[in-house]
Amino acid sequence: MICRHLYYSSANSSNIMDNLLKRMEQYADNLETLVQERTDAYLEEKKKAVELLHRLLPPSVADQLEAGYNVLPETYNCVTIYFSDIVGFTNIAAQSTPMQVITLLNELYTRFDEVIGKLDVYKVETIGDAYMVVSGLPTRNGSLHASNIAQMSLQIRDTVKSFSIKHLPDTSLKIRIGLHSGSVVAGVVGLTMPRYCLFGDTVNTASRMESTSEALCIHISESTKDILEMFKEYDIEERGEVEIKVST
Repeated sequence: MICRHLYYSSANSSNIMDNLLKRMEQYADNLETLVQERTDAYLEEKKKAVELLHRLLPPSVADQLEAGYNVLPETYNCVTIYFSDIVGFTNIAAQSTPMQVITLLNELYTRFDEVIGKLDVYKVETIGDAYMVVSGLPTRNGSLHASNIAQMSLQIRDTVKSFSIKHLPDTSLKIRIGLHSGSVVAGVVGLTMPRYCLFGDTVNTASRMESTSEALCIHISESTKDILEMFKEYDIEERGEVEIKVST
């Protein structure tokens, strides 16, 4: 009979267990580091998303959405809306490449943004060469909305007068500005890329005040004039009758 003896080594078994425990500890450490990195990345992306939301929407509205609340449409009895566009923009665009047009608008509206950042106003949107701003919502400010928009309009007009088109140095940039005060309904539209939108005849009338304005002039409606006269610090000149289509 052949006897086969098996030898047990406690030392080898102990080494295997030690190595296994060390590997498990290393794995746990690596996993903890990975989880921390993923958490930091998530928090950074969330921060960017919140910052973007605050750029797209008024801060108070963005805070409500971030907290998980629904933002219901709200009626505002009186706000002042600003519209402007570039005079002869079609001709300027025809003399420019698409990249030059984008650069022009970006430089111009960046300067506009610097102006509005110092006042109690909210930029609603830019569409092409059109620029829309409102004051008096979502935070009501009494009758200050008309004065805020008037101050902004004067500063923006001064900005345009000193603005130079880099690729068309011989072309003077001019804009039309229109203001109107009245009631609107405002609310958040959309989920993927939410927008804070204004609805009502006040929006349409403000747009028509701009379209019937003259270059480098600020065309205001009678309702805006009535509010501005309360402040006694603006020189208002009567233009005369202008035919403006009013919604019925």
